Amino acid sequence: MTLSSPLTAKGLSVGYGDTTVVKNIDLEIPAGQITALVGPNGCGKSTLLKAFARILKPTTGHVTLQGQPMTSYATRDVATRLAILPQGPVAPEGLTVTELVAQGRFPHQTLFRQWSPGDRDAVERAMRLTDLEDFADRPVHSLSGGQRQRCWLAMVLAQDTPLLLLDEPTTFLDLKVQVDLMALLSRIVHEDGRTMVLVLHELNLAAAFADRIVMMRDGEIVAQGTGAEVICPEELRAVFDLRSDVIADPVTGRPVCLPRTSNHVATPIIAAAAE
Repeated sequence: MTLSSPLTAKGLSVGYGDTTVVKNIDLEIPAGQITALVGPNGCGKSTLLKAFARILKPTTGHVTLQGQPMTSYATRDVATRLAILPQGPVAPEGLTVTELVAQGRFPHQTLFRQWSPGDRDAVERAMRLTDLEDFADRPVHSLSGGQRQRCWLAMVLAQDTPLLLLDEPTTFLDLKVQVDLMALLSRIVHEDGRTMVLVLHELNLAAAFADRIVMMRDGEIVAQGTGAEVICPEELRAVFDLRSDVIADPVTGRPVCLPRTSNHVATPIIAAAAE
């Protein structure tokens, strides 16, 4: 492993009870990039993300974080190195945006070190990055879906870790909100020097914004590489059982998937590309 791979899996198998979901995976996450995990429902994307976050214990193999076995870290030490945003988080009733974002500072506090100017600065910066300053005193539950998602993102940004793991951050959001959120994530990674791993269902969002795409099926990695390398009709058929055409975005050159229905080409899943 090199410094360009802050998070790796070697021979990793993990699952639930007696059911193995992720099977003998080797994967290196490159630093300073967005890596998108894509694949059909039940293929192991979220399970792999949970193993990366030490929520699930491997049955075989291991995960390495910043050059050290994940098992060698105390829980608080892991939380200062990586942050995870799970699917569908729910804030307690009445919690304000600032209060939610401030929870991201918990791993940095101890019995003898409570709230500090550094904590305040981290929260303010996270809210500024996610354009939430005007909502600081609003209850989280009163906001739109896209605004709430930005609140949760601000919370993990306030945790101030070099590595972010996000599980389906665009689910249930309108198309424009999805694109705006992905553009924000891309800007954070490439301007703020973070590393990000996303679970995504929207192929064209992954193609438009991810630096690297990992395609999974049946708990195994089928293909990985740039969008241009893996978003092609052959791979989409093998991974998703999807008949499709793939064209180049006229502005960015990135691939755009056009699903086929019988002999007809359907409307693009997501036609937007990164600016």
